Amino acid sequence: MKLGREFLSFAVVGAIGFVVDLGVLYVVAPAFGWYGGRVLSFLAAATVTWALNRRFTFAGRHSGASIGREYLRYLLTMMGGALVNYGAYVLTLHWLGGPLAPALGVAFGSCAGLAVNFLTARFLVFGSARGS
Repeated sequence: MKLGREFLSFAVVGAIGFVVDLGVLYVVAPAFGWYGGRVLSFLAAATVTWALNRRFTFAGRHSGASIGREYLRYLLTMMGGALVNYGAYVLTLHWLGGPLAPALGVAFGSCAGLAVNFLTARFLVFGSARGS
């Protein structure tokens, strides 16, 4: 089943994005804080996941747009999942304390935004299957 394979690949790419998100967050948080740093870390993770999803998850699909337009479309469509993601992150920071709260917030947020992001990427960014 192609949909199942794409979702699994999207989830694996998302796990890589999670590592990028968390790594960038902890690097930039001292300068930008936990909230501002999360915006930067999300952008870094979204860039990495766009490139990997383009190359692996949706390699058999095309957007019909230039690379730059496709990237911008990806960022814009990921904003729906990003709002869900960021909301879960903020709630986690408010509910939990301690050094693991930001990491748990990123994890909960990533899980919360997964389905929204997959559906928007598959149907709105990467278009139809090649050859159709």
